[in-house]
Amino acid sequence: MRIKLDRTVCDGFGICARHAPGVFTLDDWGYPSLAAGGDIAPEDEVGVRRALLDCPAHAIVHLGERIALPAGGEAGVARAIRSGQVAGPSEGTGGRP
Repeated sequence: MRIKLDRTVCDGFGICARHAPGVFTLDDWGYPSLAAGGDIAPEDEVGVRRALLDCPAHAIVHLGERIALPAGGEAGVARAIRSGQVAGPSEGTGGRP
């Protein structure tokens, strides 16, 4: 799971830090920061999903799941797309990049 915290939207309620204290830290004014970046460990996903749903300002954005790309550069990615191992660029996006 990957997330982004939009601090320009955040109102500083601190709900995220209550649900996932290992992921969100609060500054002196109550505004959160991501403690270790946007890649969320599996053991923290439940709390982060709860924070994402409960954030009154909608300042937490779910960026999707992290996928491992195959070795081999562009040729390896193309082979994986053809074989169905990795979603192609238009799959799931309605054809948009």
